[in-house]
Amino acid sequence: MPAASTLRTTPLHSVHRALGAKMVDFGGWDMPVQYSGIIEEHNAVRRAVGMFDVSHMGEIEIRGPEAARLTDFVTTNSVPKLKIGQAHYSGLLYETGGFVDDILVHKVADDHYFLCVNASNQEKDFEHIRAANRFEAEVEFAGDRYAQLAIQGPKAQATLQKLTPVDLASIRYYWFTDGVVAGAPARIAHTGYTGEAGYEIYVAPSEAERIWGLVLEAGAEFGIKPCGLGARNTLRLEAKLALYGHEIDASISPLEADLSWIVKLDKGEFVGREALVRQKQSGIKRKLVGFEMRGRGIGRDGYEVYLDGAPAGWVTSGSPSPTLCKNIGLCYLPVEHAHPGQPIQIMIRNQPVDAVTVETPFYKRAK
Repeated sequence: MPAASTLRTTPLHSVHRALGAKMVDFGGWDMPVQYSGIIEEHNAVRRAVGMFDVSHMGEIEIRGPEAARLTDFVTTNSVPKLKIGQAHYSGLLYETGGFVDDILVHKVADDHYFLCVNASNQEKDFEHIRAANRFEAEVEFAGDRYAQLAIQGPKAQATLQKLTPVDLASIRYYWFTDGVVAGAPARIAHTGYTGEAGYEIYVAPSEAERIWGLVLEAGAEFGIKPCGLGARNTLRLEAKLALYGHEIDASISPLEADLSWIVKLDKGEFVGREALVRQKQSGIKRKLVGFEMRGRGIGRDGYEVYLDGAPAGWVTSGSPSPTLCKNIGLCYLPVEHAHPGQPIQIMIRNQPVDAVTVETPFYKRAK
């Protein structure tokens, strides 16, 4: 593990320390895993509002006359279908069909695309896109220009609306606008990684600390909580949102990860398309599925999954669910068994513990 002095920090690092956050090494970043406690923070997001520092995430900007062609070529979803001010979830793939990363693509203008990528992958993603650039487009590594705050939960809109003249109600889900938050220029996106309604705002790093404090003041009447990576993980797991290095990686394709909806094979050439076409024709051998524990214990990340007494897969993510009061998880199983209602066993401390596959997402917010 790197020494603390070698870890990267966000513009809010001193704020987290002052708030007494428990800090951890997350992909080379010194990040808060919790403040008041994972369950309390999780419940604040589900019931009211919570705020996360996600400034460790990376940003890549693609500009130029053929920016759309390059963005479409390196991603799986259909870039030409995006309208200005719209975002979508997508994948960066290797030629083998495995994930370089999962990303958000925002269309700022016909010649300008803004990508939000995972913290630990940002340099790799940038080099991957740059290496594929045979178009009249420029690729810029822009992470140092942005701090990112995620305000999430049923009261997120009421909280953030106090600080911006932008009519937040007019921003549809997975759309964004450039405006002002607390007097500072900001990109305001109706996106998130929690399964709740909410916003992710991109601001200058120099403004992050001031805006963080103002959001906490604005949300005080709703019981806003600063939230760490622990609650972010339990929230995204309940909503069955993939985490790189767990549900997806270089060895796993979108078809296996139950993410075929972000793959548009009919859009034309893109990196990894041929491998996915072959895989679709031959049929996938494994697939991601959700499970609930029936016996005592938690199916943690990496635990083996057994079918009829034989190893059959592995747990990608597992945790108690604060919302459902059950122990839940995601795992890969042979495709013929990857359906709800399949009895399985999770090996916990060398003992098989009963579980069953279930419908996902485990949690879906009321509209």
